[in-house]
Order: sequence, then structure tokens, then C-alpha cells
Amino acid sequence: MRWIIRVGLGLAVLVLLAAGLLALVPGDRVAGAAAAKFESLTGRKLVLEGSVTPTLWPTLGVKTGPVTIANADWSDEGPMLKADALTIDINLSALFGGEVRITGIEAVRPQIILERSAEGQENWVFGGKAGGTVSAQTPGVGQAYALDKGVIREGTFLFIDHQSGRRVALDAIEAEVAIPEFTGPVTLTGTAVSGGQAVGLTATAGVYSAFTEGRVVPFQAALTAGGSTVTFDGRLGTKPLMAEGALAADMADVAALAALAGAGAPTLPQGLGADSLSVKGQLTLAKDGALFLRGATIVADGNTLSGDADLTPGGARPKLSAQLKAGPLRLAGLSGGTGGDTGGDVSSGVAEGWSDDVIDVSDLGAVDMAVALVAPSVDLGQLKLGPTGLKLTVERARAVFDIREMAAYGGQITGEFVVNGRGGLSVGGNLGFAGLQMQPLLADLAGYDRLVGSGNLDLQFLGVGNSVEAIMQSLKGQGTLELGKGELRGFDLGGMLRTLDAGFVGEGQKTTFDGLAGTFTIADGVLSNSDLKLVAPDVTASGSGEVGIGARTLDYRIRPTALAETDGTGGVMVPLLITGTWAAPKFRLDLEGIAREKMEAEARALEERARAAAKEAEAKAKAELEERLKEELGVEVLPGETVEDATKRRAEEALAEETRKLLEGFLQDN
Repeated sequence: MRWIIRVGLGLAVLVLLAAGLLALVPGDRVAGAAAAKFESLTGRKLVLEGSVTPTLWPTLGVKTGPVTIANADWSDEGPMLKADALTIDINLSALFGGEVRITGIEAVRPQIILERSAEGQENWVFGGKAGGTVSAQTPGVGQAYALDKGVIREGTFLFIDHQSGRRVALDAIEAEVAIPEFTGPVTLTGTAVSGGQAVGLTATAGVYSAFTEGRVVPFQAALTAGGSTVTFDGRLGTKPLMAEGALAADMADVAALAALAGAGAPTLPQGLGADSLSVKGQLTLAKDGALFLRGATIVADGNTLSGDADLTPGGARPKLSAQLKAGPLRLAGLSGGTGGDTGGDVSSGVAEGWSDDVIDVSDLGAVDMAVALVAPSVDLGQLKLGPTGLKLTVERARAVFDIREMAAYGGQITGEFVVNGRGGLSVGGNLGFAGLQMQPLLADLAGYDRLVGSGNLDLQFLGVGNSVEAIMQSLKGQGTLELGKGELRGFDLGGMLRTLDAGFVGEGQKTTFDGLAGTFTIADGVLSNSDLKLVAPDVTASGSGEVGIGARTLDYRIRPTALAETDGTGGVMVPLLITGTWAAPKFRLDLEGIAREKMEAEARALEERARAAAKEAEAKAKAELEERLKEELGVEVLPGETVEDATKRRAEEALAEETRKLLEGFLQDN
């Protein structure tokens, strides 16, 4: 019984003490102190609505009703802050001394709006001028204060940049800030949701008093967004915004980072960050907004690059300048395939068609570039390259690849390749291929593996279209081809011409040659050639015709000019017609052409004989006329003189003679 009485008395004492403490808490005074402190620091009024209720648990303080903070007078987005309630914690020992010392503030379901006006004013710079400048006259500057804990529960955040049109929204914010001393560090931790992805931030800024004035202070931060993590350890200043320190970014979820920045998610190709992307290096952010990354290591889908990079703001778009050294690069995603795949069946040794997948180069206009790159090898899917050194220049969506070194297929490639994304897509170039092995090159590039040999190719070309198929259909240009010893697989030209049998085609058949050369032009996706020369052990031939690059067709005529007689056929040289498609070519001996050529030759011979007979008759008539003139008129035709000229000359001589005689007679009479 006595224990029950003691417990009851103890509880009564506790209740009396709690009541006394609550009586000591001046709710209106605490709320008024908080509002006054906020106004002294910001120059704006903190409006507290409803009643102010003292609290004892979990901390001593008060709880207010709805709270609002007015926005800048140029904003039309509503209050800068609106919360359902504020919980304000106070220091108990200071309260016994008659002082209201605020140790913590918690905002319940706050809605926060931060804005930058079109003129550069920032609504979070209280009393600041356009552009966010802070001076000694700005409210709050120079006033010392501390806060053990500032808390946001179930908050939302909206950032609006009226200059760029960018908007960043965060929901479900749970955050806590601590400022133990005005001249000490400030720490911030928080979580939120951005675009459906979880976001987390931990940051520490040293010397809070200097940080509030925008001065450079030590700064560390760790940000998570979706599956991405970004850390920074260095220094940061906010007026103007500047930073310097070590950056480490694992951007496995680029879309989450883009959403957090208020930008659309970029579509990165395979090999350049489609699956994974990480960046490490020493980062510097200059006051003009330029970014400098030194000693960088970039890993994109397993491709590693190292070097230095600068990103400078520009008028219409930023510019990226970089000097990069890479390991082996696998960039098959840039061509939309994994090598040699043009969209058709290659079981015959030749692919059947070009890909009509749309090529999107819209991102080409996002940034200008001047990037130098060296790599030991580059796999572009449809092209395999060895040691490569090139410079990439991008200006207004037009990319120029200046190829300084490029080993490929046993040879070297030099020249210039252009991808122009201005108002559509066009590709062109002026390329030189020296000592290249043609079979693997054409197999990877066009799915054609029947030409074996190495040699040189000079090519100038231009194609327009939004797919490989459209580009090939529109190709125009010109070039030259020279090959050494090699072979054409799939048909035996010598066998066909020696036996006058077009059946020397199919698996195992081939035409071996010692040399092959020619020039060509390209128009509307059709290659035309009229001077092909082929030298083989048993045949020498010329060629002319067309190769449909876009349609992948053949219309070509090979004419032997010398044929080794080995089988008693008499060495009859019959042209060979090659028609059909690349995948299924057709071979036919052009006997009709031989007959037509024979008839044309006979007609030419008859015409020549007729011309010779006419010339002979003309010469005979001329000789007879000259003889008669000499006999009857005394006119002799001199060498190189026509009959008319001779007659005229003789008449002039006779006239001169008669004139002389008349003058002599006149002089003698006088």
C-alpha cells in the first residue's frame, strides 16, 4: 500500500513539474522570437497563423499553425514557403534564465519554391540585387546565429529558372541541417524523390559564416540519384559559383541525374555510356561557368579514356575541348550493328540489303567539340580499325573527322569524313586507302567477300538520307582503284572465255588476276566505270558498266583483249555480261554483242573503203586537171599549191608581163 502511495505522489510531482514547465514556455513569445529572428536575417516577414501551442515531448518548445513566407515581388508563383506547421525547440536552461534560445526548427509538409528571374534575380537572396549579389547591407549578413537542428518533413521543392526555362521538382523531402556554431561547419543530409527515382544528399561546408557570404570554403558532398552516385571533395564558393576538387561520378542511371537537373534523358549509344558510365578527375568550375577536368579517367560501357577536358559556355551552345587517350574502343553501337550486318542474309557471301533503320543525329547539335583522340584499336561494328589518331570537330551539328592515322585491314586510311546533321543527315568524305586488304574490308562494310586482294583506293563521296539505305541510294562521287595480285571468287572468267561456256560459276570457282585497275564516278547511288583493266595469267580484259550501290545490282561487261589459247578454241574472244544482284549475279556470254560488233566492224570497213575510193578518184581527177592546165595554158601546179591558187598565180604573172611590155614600148616611143 505504501508503494502505491509513493508512486502516486511521484506521478503527481511529475505532472506538477510538467505543468510548471509548460507554464514557463511563453508560446507567443517563442513564436514571436522566431519570426523576429527570421526577419532580421532575411528582411522578410514570417507569417504564423493559428494558435501557438507549447510542447513538452519529445523536446521543449512550441508548435504553430500554418506558416508562409512571401516570395519576391517579381514572382507570380505564390509564397516562397508554405508549411502546415512549425515546431520550434528551445533551450531549457536558457528559459530558466528568462531567455528564449531556439535550438531547432521543424517544418511540417513545407512547399518550397526557389526562382531565378529572367533578369537574373534570385528569390533566395533576401534583399540582394539582380544577379544575386550580397553586400554588407543585405539583411542577415554579419549576424551570428546557430541552429542545432533544422528539419523538413514530407516536403516538396520546386526550382524555376526563367532564364533557361528549366524546372526541377523534388517530392517526399526528408532533410536535416545542423549549424552548431556560426563560425563552424554546416552539415546537410536529406532524401527525396525526383521523377520517380530516389535521391539522397549529404554535404558539409566548412566555416558557415563565410559560406553565407558566398566565399570559398572547404566542401564535401555525396549525391545519389537512382543508381548513380556523385562525390566531390574540395572547395566551393557561391558568389559567384566556383568549385575546385576531386570528382568521382558513377553514372549508371543517367536518366535519374538528368531528371534531377531538370533536363531530358540523353540517349547514349552502346559504347559511350548506354549501360554504364563513370568519371573521375580533378574538377574546376570557374566563375564564368567553364568546367575544367584534369587527369580524368572516363569508363563508358567498358571503354576507358584518359586525359583532360574543358567545357566552356558559348552563345548558342557550349563547347567541349579535350585531349584523350583510349584503350581498345568497342563502338559497334554507333553503326547500329555488331559488324558486317547490313540487314540481309549473308549465307551467299553477300548481304541482301542496306539497313533502313533511322539514324538519329539530333544530339549532334547539343554541343560544339574539338576533341583529339588516339586509340590502339577501334571496333565500329561494320569497320575494324587498328591504331587510330584523329581529331573530331563539331560545329553547329556538323562533325568533321580529320583522320591523321588509321591502320585498318593491313593498310592505312587517311583523309576526312563528315557527318552533317544540319537540317537532316548527310555523310561525305575524301578518303585515301593504301595497301588495304579488300576482302575483309568489303565483308565488314558491305557484306561482300568475293574480292580478294590488296591495293589502293581513293574515294570522294557524298550521301544524303536518314538511314544507310537512303544514303547509299543517293551517293555521288568519284574515285580510283588499283589492286595487285588477287582473285574474284564465284566465277572463272578465263574458263568461260576459253570454252565459251558461262557455267564456270559457283562454289570453288574463281578468277585469279595479277592486277586490276580503273576509275569510276558515282551518281544517284550508281557507280559507273568505263576503263577497267584486268591482267590475269590466261586472259587480259577490259571492263565497263554500272554497279548499283544503292540497289546492290550489277550491269557490267568484261571484254577480253588477249586470250591464251590452251584448248583448241582458236582464242575466240567473247565478252562476258554480268547482271543481277550482288547476292545472285548472273553470267552470260555476249554472243549477240560479238555479232553486233562484227556487223559494226564490217560497216566501218565498207565506209573506210568508200572513203579511200573517193579520195583516190579525187586525186586522179586533180592530176588530170593539172596536166591539162600545164599543156593548154602553161599553168604548172607547184608543191603544196591548189589548182585555183596556181591558176590565179599564172594569171597574175601574165598580167604583169603584159604590163611590162606596154611600159617598155611607151618608153621607147618617147
